[in-house]
Amino acid sequence: MSSGSKAEGIALDPLQQAVSDTLDEARRQALAAAQQVERGVEEAVGQARVRVGQAAEKVEHAFDGTVERTRGLWRRTAVAITRWFDTSAAATLDPATADRIDWLRVLPFVGLHLACLGVYWVGVSAFAVAVALALYLLRMFAITAFYHRYFSHRSFQTSRVLQFAFALIGASSVQRGPLWWAAHHRHHHRHADQPADLHSPRQHGFWRSHMGWFMTPRAFAIDFDLIPDLARHPELRFLDRFDILVPVALAAALFFLGGWLETHAPGLQTNGPQLLVWGFFVSTVVLFHATVTINSLAHVWGRRRYATRDDSRNNLWLALLTLGEGWHNNHHHYPASTRQGFYWWEIDLSYYALKAMSGLGLVWGLKPVPRRIRDTRTRSQA
Repeated sequence: MSSGSKAEGIALDPLQQAVSDTLDEARRQALAAAQQVERGVEEAVGQARVRVGQAAEKVEHAFDGTVERTRGLWRRTAVAITRWFDTSAAATLDPATADRIDWLRVLPFVGLHLACLGVYWVGVSAFAVAVALALYLLRMFAITAFYHRYFSHRSFQTSRVLQFAFALIGASSVQRGPLWWAAHHRHHHRHADQPADLHSPRQHGFWRSHMGWFMTPRAFAIDFDLIPDLARHPELRFLDRFDILVPVALAAALFFLGGWLETHAPGLQTNGPQLLVWGFFVSTVVLFHATVTINSLAHVWGRRRYATRDDSRNNLWLALLTLGEGWHNNHHHYPASTRQGFYWWEIDLSYYALKAMSGLGLVWGLKPVPRRIRDTRTRSQA
């Protein structure tokens, strides 16, 4: 080899070595990058698997929760529907929802109001309105004289037969049975306008005191400890347990009576649907709202003769509407009295009727208000 070739070989070796080193470094970097990418992919895949697993678990939990809520809804629906017909059906009181309106339970009450719109389809007749008014007065007397003054306060005495007869008439008012009514009213007098009073305008506002309170799960139950004197009568317990039977029977009777009169007394110009709507639905809804004005309006509107520990007031217009219950401040001053219009000018139609019944021997032991209590002059300004 010539000297020139040797020199060229010596010059090429460092270049080849440099190229080789560069290629090796590139391979190492490529391999490291590939390994890093592989680790990244594995980590990403692993994290994705974890996230997918977590998501699947959440979906599973959500599905289980939905199933459980659905089952719970169906259970609550089943209990609510059962309690439309049998108020003794078990229902656990949940403190979180005890004071919320249970719309499933009160659907019949809502339907009762909506049915009044039927007047636009069935029309009106003097006979249908007369029946509605008569049933209003009869059932209002059953509520004021018997549900209130007799069952709740025991302000007079009567026979067991008449006791049941007026419990039956009162039950047709769609205001639950006599035991439920009396237990809640006795509770009201123990806690009048205090936090525990379920229908106090001062504590809960006007509309809740008027009607919202009794739509809640807390109000559905009966505290039998408050009514041991009444709970011993099986016929009264039956009326309370199946409190829908009497209203349904009344509604059916009015429908069939209207149909019979349409054929046999066409001059009355009525029929089954018309007598049902006016005699039952309209009369019952007006009766209900007139009755509960004593819970709401009679605690905010009127005059206070006596300085009772509550907000009860006397109101002539409510007294006329409810056959004497509007003398509410009088009543809270001395609840034991049969008469709530303490003075002769305070019209108390329920008391007048009870007085007439006592003359016939149907009721007895009407409790008067002692003069010293009636004439107490501790006044509270309106």
